[in-house]
Amino acid sequence: MSNMAGPDGGQTGQEAPQLRVLAQYVKDLSFENPTANVGGAPNATAPSIDMGIDVNARALNDGEAYEVDLRIGAKATRGDEVMFITELVYSGVFQFVNVAKEDIEPLLLIECPRLLFPFSRRLLAEVTREGGYPPLLVDPIDFAALYRAQQQERQGQVS
Repeated sequence: MSNMAGPDGGQTGQEAPQLRVLAQYVKDLSFENPTANVGGAPNATAPSIDMGIDVNARALNDGEAYEVDLRIGAKATRGDEVMFITELVYSGVFQFVNVAKEDIEPLLLIECPRLLFPFSRRLLAEVTREGGYPPLLVDPIDFAALYRAQQQERQGQVS
């Protein structure tokens, strides 16, 4: 890797920080469809959907790379009847080059899941469509706000 050129065409002496995606994959996917025969009834009311999102990260190979898991779960109900339950853990392996240690955690919990999200969203839409329902289109997620909430929760536990 060569050094970056400075504004005057010279070398800056430092390499730019990089986030590398080494792999991405479905780690776990489940879809339960207990009411498959009535799921997509034409005049049925729209189900209520309860969603949960979680992000976890762990170091691999003594910190040379990190695995990030984006977990999205959804449960659709109509009244007391469960229409479907789905859970997806979509993971990626990431590597950081020239990134300060204090910047790694926010990158792992904000940028990495942001990169994984479109693939997770597509998979959830496909599995619910294949289950006989309209595609479940998950709204974009503000991972920075999710990270800040986790930080505040941790600070509350420490106090």
